[in-house]
Amino acid sequence: MDYLSLVGLSFGLACDAFAVSVTEGAYCRTMKLQYAFRLAFFFGIFQAIMPVLGWIIGKSGENLFRNIQRLVGFGILAILGIKMIWDYYDNKKQPALKKQTHYLSLQTVVFLAFATSIDAFACGIILPTSIGADTLVLMIVSVGIIGMITFIVSLSGVYTGKFFGCLFSDYATLFGGIILLIIGVKILV
Repeated sequence: MDYLSLVGLSFGLACDAFAVSVTEGAYCRTMKLQYAFRLAFFFGIFQAIMPVLGWIIGKSGENLFRNIQRLVGFGILAILGIKMIWDYYDNKKQPALKKQTHYLSLQTVVFLAFATSIDAFACGIILPTSIGADTLVLMIVSVGIIGMITFIVSLSGVYTGKFFGCLFSDYATLFGGIILLIIGVKILV
C-alpha cells in the first residue's frame, strides 16, 4: 500500500468520528475551542491505537474479540443516540432547557472514541500485510497518519456541526441521535 492509499484509508476510517463530531457540534449550544480539541484528540488517539491493538492480536492469531467489540460499539452508540432523541422530546416539553450548554463527560468522549474506532481495530489486523512489510516503523508511520487525519477531520466535523446546528437548532439533537443509532447499526452489521 502506498501513502496515497493510506491517506484514503485514513479518511475512510475517520468517517464515523466525523459523523459523531458533527453530531456533537450540532448538539452543543456553545462551543469552546478546548472542548473541540478534546473531542478531536480522543478520536485521533483511539483511531491510532486501535490498529496497533488489532495488529498485536492479529499477530498472535487471536480472533475472539471481533464480535464482542461490535456489540459494545453498537451498545454505546445506541444508548447515546436514544438519549439524544429522548432529550429532544424532553426539551420540547421544557423550552428553558434548550439554552443549556452541553458538554460530554470525559468518560463519554472516551466511549465514543472507542466505539467509532472499532473498524480501525479490524483494519489493524490486516494493515501490516497491506503496507508491504511487517515492520514496527511502517506500522508507527501508518497509525500516525491515521491518527492525524482523524484529528483534523474530527475537529472540522465539530465546527461543521456547530454551523449547521445553529441553522437547524430545533432538530439538531433529534438528527444527532438518529445518526448515532445509524452508526451503531453499521458497526453491528
